[in-house]
Amino acid sequence: MKFSEQFETRFAEMVTHYPTKRSALVPTLLYAQDEIGFLSDEVIEELAQRLSLTDLEVRNVISYYSMLTTKARGKYNVQVCTNIACMLVGGEELLKHCKKKLGVKDKGTTADQMFSLEEVECIGACSWAPAVQVNYDFHENLTPAKLDQVLDSYRKKGTQ
Repeated sequence: MKFSEQFETRFAEMVTHYPTKRSALVPTLLYAQDEIGFLSDEVIEELAQRLSLTDLEVRNVISYYSMLTTKARGKYNVQVCTNIACMLVGGEELLKHCKKKLGVKDKGTTADQMFSLEEVECIGACSWAPAVQVNYDFHENLTPAKLDQVLDSYRKKGTQ
């Protein structure tokens, strides 16, 4: 597995900040996923070896965190929160609207690989519900019309 020079620099510095290499697993997985797009078998094997872990230990961590995936996603991963705070003010309607606008089901990816959609339990933005997270960006106090503007801005950015 060949990572970029930037990844290698980040990794080399990061492991020095933790008392054990294992502690660097989650940030390392996030960096690898950002670089490759998802955590392939090859990536998992490489990181397990580097951090003196088994593949199973790495996969257990991946399965715990919703932001980590072993399947390719679109360029923009749209996570719609439907937990109680968001649900009470339209989170489920936003999810339904997103499915229709993007033409995909939950955990689906658009044909052009631009967007993936997933329903999530909580993104920690309850005070600004309903909320959606696109990659690492939060969008709060949404309506279907505002969500359309958000998605359109990402589509425009993704085709430039």
